[in-house]
Amino acid sequence: MPSGAVHNVINTLSLLAVGSAAGYATQRGLIRLEAGAVLSFCGAFMAGTYLLSPDLDLAEQHVSSKRNWGWLGFLWVPYGWVFSHRGLSHTWLVGPLTRLVYLALLLCGPVLLLRDPILHWQLDGVTRGPLYDLLKSFQGFWLRPQVARDTLIALALGYYLSQWLHLIADGVAPDMNVRFNRRRSR
Repeated sequence: MPSGAVHNVINTLSLLAVGSAAGYATQRGLIRLEAGAVLSFCGAFMAGTYLLSPDLDLAEQHVSSKRNWGWLGFLWVPYGWVFSHRGLSHTWLVGPLTRLVYLALLLCGPVLLLRDPILHWQLDGVTRGPLYDLLKSFQGFWLRPQVARDTLIALALGYYLSQWLHLIADGVAPDMNVRFNRRRSR
């Protein structure tokens, strides 16, 4: 099985290949890509590669995904307690979903605590600029939480593709949790 660093290299090179192919196809007029969808895809792909890899089921150890969380890496230790390595967390559909659900549960408390202050934050004294735009976008999210369909699809595709590349490198067959190179015993 590849190390975490090898998984990261495989995924990063794959993203460069997909990006190059998409750029070429866009230049040729074969496809049309929205900038928001491209950024969503790339962001989700990188998050899936560097922050939410299937190896977080080893979070008690020093896996690269846990280290990439910095001092927040300890938050993933309970995930490793719940999911055994190469178990449910290494399946093609449910595995990536377990990490998203776990992350959502981690974020629920802070988000609920910050929701009202963000909604009622007065931006009158803040001059226009990056901070103002960021705060306005947060307010807009809470006031009308609709996410564009294309952006949501791009997020899902980017995240799941990063996960699937990891599983392919580990030799895990789609949703069977069976390694490609496993020999049958007679």
